[in-house]
Amino acid sequence: MKRNEFYLPAGAAANGPYVLDVTPETDQPLGYSSLRIVELSPGAQHAFSTGDEEMFVLPLSGSCTVVCDGEEFTVAGRDNVFNRVTDSVYVPRDSEVVITSTTSAGTGRFALPAARCANRLPARYRPAEDVPVEIRGAGNSTRQVNNFGSAHTFEADRLIAVEVITPAGNWSSYPAHKHDEDRPGEESILEEIYYFEISDGPDNGGAPSRGTTGRDGFGFHRVYGTPERPIEVLEEVRTGDVVLIPHGWHGPSVAAPGYHMYYLNVMSGPGAKREWLICDDPAHAWVRGEWELQDPDPRLPLSSP
Repeated sequence: MKRNEFYLPAGAAANGPYVLDVTPETDQPLGYSSLRIVELSPGAQHAFSTGDEEMFVLPLSGSCTVVCDGEEFTVAGRDNVFNRVTDSVYVPRDSEVVITSTTSAGTGRFALPAARCANRLPARYRPAEDVPVEIRGAGNSTRQVNNFGSAHTFEADRLIAVEVITPAGNWSSYPAHKHDEDRPGEESILEEIYYFEISDGPDNGGAPSRGTTGRDGFGFHRVYGTPERPIEVLEEVRTGDVVLIPHGWHGPSVAAPGYHMYYLNVMSGPGAKREWLICDDPAHAWVRGEWELQDPDPRLPLSSP
C-alpha cells in the first residue's frame, strides 16, 4: 500500500512487462515525465512504441541491442550502476523500438526515462566515453553527476535526465532546491522523478542491494513545500524506490554510512525552453559558500566510462 502518493516503494508501480511503470497516466502528480524499467533474461526481447514520448534506453545492469525503426545500436552497458558510466540510446517519439538483452548471464535491467514532446529528433547512440562526468559540491556534500541527458550536454526536445552517485555517508541534492516557477533566467518549471538504487555491503562487491534483508543498504530523501503548495516526503529509500516531485523544495538525499546511493533523475515541464534552472532554499543557500574552503571527496569519481 502506498504510504504517500509521492513515494512509491519498490514493486508498488509494477505494471505488465515493467517492474516500474510511472507515467502521467498511472500517477496523477505527473504531467510530463515518465520512467519505466524492464527486466530481460539473456536473449529476451521487449518491443514497444514510443507514442508521443522521447526516451533513452539506459542499462542499469546488463547489455543489449536497440533497434529503432530498423536502425540497430549495440549497447555495452554495465554490471551495475556503481561500476561504470554506461552508454545509451536516444529514441524519438513516434518510433517502433525493440530491445534485446545480450547480457551474458543473469537478468538485464533497462531504464526508459521519457518525456512527452512535440518534435521528432533523430535516434542517436551516446557512447559512455562521451558522457561528461561532473564532480559537484565538496566535503561530505560531494557527489558525482553523469550528464548523459542533461540540457547542456545532449540535444532533446523536452527530456532532461542525469545519474547521481552519492558516496556512503554523503549528502546530495543539497542545499534543498526547487524548480517549479517560471522566472526567466533564474528558475524553470520542471517536475522530477527520483529512482534509487543503494549499494549492498562489502560481501556483495558493491552491487545494488535489492532491499530483501534487514542488513541491506538504505538512505533518506526529503521533499517539502509551502503553505500555498504543500508537499511532504521524508522516507527511508532502498533499491527500486521512487519519489515523485511535481513541485516543492527537494533535498537532501542522504546515503547511510557504508552504502553508496545512486539515483536517476528524470525531468520535464511546460516551459518554452528546455533548461535546468534551480532556486536554493534561502534558509540553506549559504552552505554552498563553505564548499570553497573544502576539498572534494577523494572517493569520487566512483565510476567512469
